[in-house]
Amino acid sequence: MKKFIWFLMAVFLVGIIAACSTDEAGSAEKENNNTPAVNDSNKNDKENNKDNNKEPEVNTDEEKVTVEFWHGMGGGLGEALDALVDKYNASQGEVEIVSEYQGSYEELLTKFRSVGGTTDSPGLVQVFEVGTKYMIDSGYITPVQDWINKDNYDVSQLEGNILSYYTVNDELYSMPFNSSTPVLLYNKDAFAEVGLDIENPPQTFSEIKEAAEKLTTDERFGFSILGHGWFFEQLLSTQGADYVNNDNGRSDVATEALFNGEEGLRAFEWINEMNEAETFGYFGTSWDDVRAAFQAGQVAMYLDSSAGTRGIVDNASFEVGASFVPYADEVERNGVIIGGGSIWMANGISEEEQAAAFDFMKFLQTPEVQAEWHLATGYFAINPSAYDEAIVAEVHAEYPQLLAPIEQLQATKKGTATQGALISVFPESRQLVVTALENMLQGMDPQEALDAAAEGTNRAIDIANRTN
Repeated sequence: MKKFIWFLMAVFLVGIIAACSTDEAGSAEKENNNTPAVNDSNKNDKENNKDNNKEPEVNTDEEKVTVEFWHGMGGGLGEALDALVDKYNASQGEVEIVSEYQGSYEELLTKFRSVGGTTDSPGLVQVFEVGTKYMIDSGYITPVQDWINKDNYDVSQLEGNILSYYTVNDELYSMPFNSSTPVLLYNKDAFAEVGLDIENPPQTFSEIKEAAEKLTTDERFGFSILGHGWFFEQLLSTQGADYVNNDNGRSDVATEALFNGEEGLRAFEWINEMNEAETFGYFGTSWDDVRAAFQAGQVAMYLDSSAGTRGIVDNASFEVGASFVPYADEVERNGVIIGGGSIWMANGISEEEQAAAFDFMKFLQTPEVQAEWHLATGYFAINPSAYDEAIVAEVHAEYPQLLAPIEQLQATKKGTATQGALISVFPESRQLVVTALENMLQGMDPQEALDAAAEGTNRAIDIANRTN
């Protein structure tokens, strides 16, 4: 008899993990990186010479404009980011970007809250996507749209379905940087073993359910989803359903959760039916655990971040397939929501520093740089022209699995559902959804579990709105 692997939450998770490549939907790796000291030459004016018989010293070297850049990418991701910063700094002599790792996304945002609007604020800060509402309301940032307008920068060259998340009232507030979406990964060897078409994986809820029945053995579950609210949000967006009211908080401030409606119930009941049939395996809230289960052949299909695809392919002993996120049979597929993060410009720095910061942002969006970033990390290229670079074409030929999430993103229908919700209490709401999922897997009625999560979200929204 199979034993379900239950990893019940021992602590209150805050934030998300993102497509981060290995922790996509939000938390970057918590490793300490050595960061260069900030060049403070701009802060030290030449001292006035009090001796009238001496001429003041003159610095013949033109001083660079220095911009601090706080980010939440540790480990290999941080190394890839620092390489881009070094490349930019070496490409010109006017601007010096100083890359500083600040811990996880949650730790970074906490630090920024304490210095935002002061002279200690960095000029640029990377924030996970669910921090968007806070950043807009904070009063600490300059919308990047201001500099797009000043510079006549052509944003049409960038991926529209990525820009849409960070666009509110027709203004782009931050520059997308590390973006990913969920992807269905499946074991092609297991598919062939049970007679499923390895090149045409299941697409709808019912097709996944039927395939899971065939794939399940005494040693293997047919399907799994990580205990993370990000994936539930995707199951809503594929149905064209908003997470909260007022057009997902984009036409007005959100006041009520909608995710416990018929679309959310469909998703929960779908998972619950597979759970009761023992074709669904739950491996908890750790990305590493569900990935290890897949690579060990303990589960045949699961949802992961597109940014983790290449690593899964490299480490699996079987052939891995990749496909779109499944959608409910009752609707047409709408598409997915971006996860990951973007780069914001602080408003406490000088116009000269803002101009330098925007120049760096533009550098990051060039096809050559985006190609390098895409291949080093697995994140999408914000500039689709990067996919035309020869080096990218070579890697895509070797890893065709990388094409599925790109095609899925580009096929996504624009709308408030796929734009994503704007609420300042997203981390709390996501944890409530995870708790609801785990309660359902232990026997609670799906609607009752969802309603509890929605009620908790409504309380959190109400408190946040009254506080603001």
